Amino acid sequence: MNNKLVIFSAPSGSGKTTVVKHLLKKIDSLAFSVSVTTRQKRPNEENGRDYYFYSENEFLKAIKNDLFLEYEEVYKGLFYGTLKSEVERLWEAGKTVIFDVDVIGGLNIKKFYGAQALAVFLRPPSVDILMERLRNRETEVEHQLLERIEKAKSELNYEHQFDKVIVNDVLNDTFETAEIIVAKFLKSED
Repeated sequence: MNNKLVIFSAPSGSGKTTVVKHLLKKIDSLAFSVSVTTRQKRPNEENGRDYYFYSENEFLKAIKNDLFLEYEEVYKGLFYGTLKSEVERLWEAGKTVIFDVDVIGGLNIKKFYGAQALAVFLRPPSVDILMERLRNRETEVEHQLLERIEKAKSELNYEHQFDKVIVNDVLNDTFETAEIIVAKFLKSED
């Protein structure tokens, strides 16, 4: 069996989680790679389903023990990472792993797995629309929001390093494009 991975990366607020959840409902062979984070759990999030929620000390210990495929301190004191064991667990279950990760994390996973991975960059139609989406989420206080907006602007410069780019303007069109791109990749031979 060809073990494959599908990576969706985008600036925060671009809709990658929405697109990944849609693909998981549409394509049975996909399974979500649950990332680890040190951020606080949001309402309706569940440990082990949305993220593995670690303390900063637990995260640093996992780094020291070389448990991560990739990790990044995305914001000061706020870490995200992908456990090697998560990919292996899903492959052993016969699944194609799908990731919802930040831009640098996505590029690091692509670099590690090469042709086994499809790296898709989900782009907002404009920075203004992205800022509006982030503000409407109401998940951060103002200084965190401004930090996310600045990071998002810099992440837009990486889109050319991805295999495919989808502009997330009309959500149903984005869903359809993502389905087509992923289905084509899953049918291809390495």
